[in-house]
Amino acid sequence: MTNHPLQIRPATDQAVAEAAALIGAGSLVAFPTETVYGLGADATSDNAVAAVFAAKDRPDFNPLIVHFADAQAVSRTVAFDQRADALARAFWPGALTLVLPRGPDNPISLLASSGLDTLAVRVPDHPMGQALLEAAGCPIAAPSANRSGAVSPTMADHVAASLGDRVTLILDGGPCRVGIESTVIDLTAATPVLLRPGGIAADAIAAKVGPLAAPETVTGPARSPGMIGRHYAPGTPLRLDARGPRPGEALLAFGPDAPTQAPGRILNLSPAGDVVEAAANLFAMMHALDATGATAIAVMAVPETGLGCAINDRLRRAAAAPD
Repeated sequence: MTNHPLQIRPATDQAVAEAAALIGAGSLVAFPTETVYGLGADATSDNAVAAVFAAKDRPDFNPLIVHFADAQAVSRTVAFDQRADALARAFWPGALTLVLPRGPDNPISLLASSGLDTLAVRVPDHPMGQALLEAAGCPIAAPSANRSGAVSPTMADHVAASLGDRVTLILDGGPCRVGIESTVIDLTAATPVLLRPGGIAADAIAAKVGPLAAPETVTGPARSPGMIGRHYAPGTPLRLDARGPRPGEALLAFGPDAPTQAPGRILNLSPAGDVVEAAANLFAMMHALDATGATAIAVMAVPETGLGCAINDRLRRAAAAPD
């Protein structure tokens, strides 16, 4: 893999055009979406997709999410059914990824789907992401722009700190609005399967397509990123369901009753107890507390409601013991 001088560029038409040209030349570009920053590559190029795995130190060829400019472009590469159409109409552009059968003459690199006959697809809801997809003129494979297993990036500086010169250009669109990855729904079976909770609550999706099955019903290779046991992890260990910090710990707090004073640093995901605000702050605050030198990060409980389900999924995976 060839390293390049890293550039961080603010959101301008010129920067987007430059990024699109780099994508077309097979280079890697980090760009913002409403969820997290993605590490983008031409999804139709085997070499470019392979470079994504190399840049992330991704140990296994787990499937990547492929981003498209609109639902019509998606429907040309995968087999849409009525459920996919209903979800696309309701939630695209937005924080929803659908796993669907690859269509005939699919131009997407098989490496992007780990050689499976399915593809994880979405349409992002971010003006810079949309502009890049339009300018590049190709689908963009884009996992989170960080080293494999580490905390996902919600700001351009997070990308630079994690990947350095492994990425040629970072488009800086400011903090990500949602701040947590997309919800992933597998539509290849009779009953839709919730593979990964994320930026759209599962109950909102179930209202469109009926009850969702648990991922334990899926057998064989992973169909989606974010399904391994340990993921989204900072270098500092996490202690979940804490009421407050122990000596030497930092505190990732939640809610109006959280401690406000302690020897270590305290960051509150949402003083108002709002899980949407907490999701937007999760990864940025994990990055900040990871840099304090604390012996551990004590994490207060977050309700298992709405986006709280996705927050707790990320926290449990981040706290899991290394394989």
